[in-house]
Amino acid sequence: MAISDQEQTYQDWLNRTEQLAGNGFANQAFIDGQYCDAVSGATFECISPRDGQLLTRIAACDEADVDNAVAAARAAFEAGVWSGLMPKQRKKILQAFATELEAHADELALLESLDMGMTISDSRTMNLPGAVECVSWYAELADKLYDEIAPTQPNALTRIHRVPVGVVAAIVPWNYPLMIACWKAAPALAAGNSVVLKPAEQSSLTAIRMAELAHKAGIPAGVFNVVPGMGDVAGRALGMHMDVDALAFTGSSRVGGLYMQYAGQSNLKRVALECGGKTPNIVLDDVEDLDKAAAAVVMGAFSNQGQICNAGSRLIVDRQVHQPLMEKVKALAETIVPADPLDPATAFSCLVDARHTVNVLKYVELGKDDGAQLVCGGAQESGTGRQCYVQPTIFDNVSADMPIAREEIFGPVLSVIPVDSPEEAIDVANSTVYGLGAAVWTRDMRRMEQAARAINAGVIWVNCHDHGDISSPVGGFKQSGFGRDKSIHALDKYVEYKTVWIDLSP
Repeated sequence: MAISDQEQTYQDWLNRTEQLAGNGFANQAFIDGQYCDAVSGATFECISPRDGQLLTRIAACDEADVDNAVAAARAAFEAGVWSGLMPKQRKKILQAFATELEAHADELALLESLDMGMTISDSRTMNLPGAVECVSWYAELADKLYDEIAPTQPNALTRIHRVPVGVVAAIVPWNYPLMIACWKAAPALAAGNSVVLKPAEQSSLTAIRMAELAHKAGIPAGVFNVVPGMGDVAGRALGMHMDVDALAFTGSSRVGGLYMQYAGQSNLKRVALECGGKTPNIVLDDVEDLDKAAAAVVMGAFSNQGQICNAGSRLIVDRQVHQPLMEKVKALAETIVPADPLDPATAFSCLVDARHTVNVLKYVELGKDDGAQLVCGGAQESGTGRQCYVQPTIFDNVSADMPIAREEIFGPVLSVIPVDSPEEAIDVANSTVYGLGAAVWTRDMRRMEQAARAINAGVIWVNCHDHGDISSPVGGFKQSGFGRDKSIHALDKYVEYKTVWIDLSP
């Protein structure tokens, strides 16, 4: 009975796919409250990594389209159709937006899985609920933010006001397209800004669809716009635009650096970056539960096929527990078989596209050439339409100076680095240019605190990996960027602080 139910559920998603394709995918830009083609008429192909099939052709926006979107956003902002609403009115509309996302959860989850290969189980049970929760949370926050009175001299009244920055460009990656779009757009909208969202060209479908849902929920025309297109065209145009007030970006450190340059070359727009990572999972010799640690290591390295900024791609382990831990990690990894993302039983599917797959496989070969010990995986799956399926890969006895231990691969490749002490573990953890997240496994409270203080990363997990909540901020140190997503601190990117000093002296 369980197998039959599982097969029927799989078939149900296949049927939904046929229905969705038959109705046609939303594939245009969304500017000033309506869908429109790119001014140039140009499009780009949207290929599903699941089977290599063409899903649709998406509007390829360029400078002209970005100009139109920014102009619509500016006009809406200046008219006050959103920025001038009472916070409780914005709250009500954002709550309706969250309701629309939830009502279309199956459709959005399927779009995400078809577009970038996320397993349907993750998309439906984690990604979509996370997006809905994010919009709901910032909706609730909208009317709960108070301005301040500064403790100045008795004959003065000094008020400090949060005011929306204006037009916000949000540029999001392909690995969690909908959820990260909500991380950017929801707080920006809650604060009263207008938003122009540029999704990654590899995964634009959910952003395009959510724009219509936002408008249906009551967000006025021009307040939320979506401009799909190439990063070096549409993304650059937003970065260089003289009428964009703030830009929030999640993606690679290299591209994040370009947006800082664009800001400097244009209007000094505020920039917030959440960039790459090379997260260490540190297992010390007094780890309490090796089974729990092993499961977390495998989950941290291979969830979403390793396509996560804070993926635990480095296992730094004390030699005293190295061998028993590796036996457990290897055994778990070998149970993971790449499969169709639309099967609810699938826990590990395909990489986002063929180009990225080639790059990940180059790192696998580089690890072999550098003398790292290949423990398992390392091969590309064969079969028609399966060029984006790569086995979970583990390299043992990796040295900290190898490229596979230093550079962000953004794929299912785990580098295991044995060490001889907690101090060496922390040194190795800090030895990359990144500082997004880190985990440490120990039962000693003193070691926990020492590691949390010494590791240069924006989020430190103790005896777990990648745990979080919408109320808990995420962001990085060093070349992992600056600024925070999630929590009340995300609002700092999208507001200005205006001081009003009133002289009350006689």
